[in-house]
Amino acid sequence: MKKILIITVFTFLLFQNCTKVDEKVYDKYDADLFYATPVGADAALNSVYALIPGNWNGVGYAGADRGWYDINSMSTDEQVVPHRNTGDWELDFAWLYMREWTASNAFFANTWNWLYKSIFTANLAVGQLENANATPSKIAEAKVLRAFFYYLLIDDFGNVPFYTDNNLTVDKIPQADRKVIYDFVVKEITDNIENLTTAKGGANYGRFNKYAAYALLAKVYLNAEVYSGTARWAECIAACDQVIAGGYTLHSGALSASAPLGSKYYELFGDVCPDDETILAIYTKAEIVGRNIFVVRSLGGKDCNLLFGFTGWNGTIIPKDFLEKFDTLDVRFRQCRFGSNPYGPIPTGFFKYTLEVTSLETPGAGKDEGARSLKFLPVPPMTGSGASNDFPIYRYADILLMKAECLVRLNQDLATAQSLVTQIRVRAGLADLGHTPTLDEIYNERGFELTWEGHRRQDMIRFGKFTKAHGMVPDVDSHFNLFPIPTSALNANQSLIQNTGY
Repeated sequence: MKKILIITVFTFLLFQNCTKVDEKVYDKYDADLFYATPVGADAALNSVYALIPGNWNGVGYAGADRGWYDINSMSTDEQVVPHRNTGDWELDFAWLYMREWTASNAFFANTWNWLYKSIFTANLAVGQLENANATPSKIAEAKVLRAFFYYLLIDDFGNVPFYTDNNLTVDKIPQADRKVIYDFVVKEITDNIENLTTAKGGANYGRFNKYAAYALLAKVYLNAEVYSGTARWAECIAACDQVIAGGYTLHSGALSASAPLGSKYYELFGDVCPDDETILAIYTKAEIVGRNIFVVRSLGGKDCNLLFGFTGWNGTIIPKDFLEKFDTLDVRFRQCRFGSNPYGPIPTGFFKYTLEVTSLETPGAGKDEGARSLKFLPVPPMTGSGASNDFPIYRYADILLMKAECLVRLNQDLATAQSLVTQIRVRAGLADLGHTPTLDEIYNERGFELTWEGHRRQDMIRFGKFTKAHGMVPDVDSHFNLFPIPTSALNANQSLIQNTGY
């Protein structure tokens, strides 16, 4: 942006006065003027936001493949891409699910590179906005964005390189303790949150307003014991209450023939995420701004063509042991496509996917093995390389379940905890539990509500489930709660210490 600005200034002066040759330096002066304006401040911020939509080569939070979303979803019990006995699909996805990964897995390097590129860009934006004395709300937004990326880093990798000034080469960036970065993330959010706007939707769709920042803070506090060794359940409740005070509600789950999959619930995962419930979303327009491949990747090739007019990838499945936890009356069960009478379109010749999967690795699953997901039922523009469904990062339902969990962990106001879980269940077409929810019941409810939205690994670790056996996956030891620092990162900065067990 600075180079573009300098060229623009030079061209303007040349045409204004061709004979004036006085030497002047415009670089820093004009850059600061530019970033002090609303247009300039948004340009700095948009350069950071542009890195969040998912795209090829593991770029982005969610929407494409081989990056952050995949390592945090396919290492859990909720989804996996099996190797197929037809020879389709490399083994990397199945290895994630089976917890057979190594530091050389490209998905880890993709995630690491994306997050550090995002932090570099956020550092740059913070510097540009501070040097220009931009409005406090813009500086605050840049700092909260940077905190968001550092939070994702410590969640996945633990002790990681930490810097807030770009005047360091990669090999000189020091590795910081996870707790130190956790403290930084909390401070950055709490120091800046009150400077953020409370406006929702419109120009603020997909951006951190005050409520999105409190949702982020709630997530950080929810997992504080994992990151720092000290639980912060009360602080998580306080952050959730700030979001609740923002006037959000649960979107309708009513049955409707005109709604996706016959329920208004699935409007939450369509073209624009409804702002009654959505706190922060990723804006997507396929081939222009990111993409959403999740149904395209799941459905069989010819089957996807019958349903939507383009070829699917016959990849991701919902494991049988996860699917069978759902109540079949639950509207959230409608995302699971299998058998001879599935939810969703039923054109002549549709595939009848089976629940049973004989093999994930060698020789691999059969062509039609494994239930498929229709949660993000594709919206146009859409092709075989993705659809335009927006992706919810934080939703109000998640906030209610977080608060309920913390109340149960503190053994406080259990009637409210029951009421919060009941709201989620009733929206899904189910009855009140009829009793105070147990932690296991809240854990399961989080699985039903938030499946395929990128939260499962974090939940499994917090509840002590991640290293336990499930489906075809055996028990493993606790070092798997962290991913390995990628081999490429260790090569680039030889002072880094690899995580234990790798």
